[in-house]
Amino acid sequence: MGADEATELMNQLYWHAAVISAPVLIAVLIVGLLVSVFQVATQLQEMTLSYVPKLLTAAFVLILLGPWMIHQMAEFAISMVRLIPSLAA
Repeated sequence: MGADEATELMNQLYWHAAVISAPVLIAVLIVGLLVSVFQVATQLQEMTLSYVPKLLTAAFVLILLGPWMIHQMAEFAISMVRLIPSLAA
């Protein structure tokens, strides 16, 4: 396996990781932004007010999209395992 093939595999790995993690990260980012705006508007600086909604949002998104995420990871893992014989040659 050459350096270009290894780079391509790493590129695929990073792309799949970004696509799989993006829904949770975007949802938590939006909720965090909304909570921050609420805290600034009300001048309420309670630490749990920023953590609890983000935690609940992450849990909800993981429950909702978890099967899709697992399916994407399994497909990628299977494709990498199937690629092993061609790497030895």
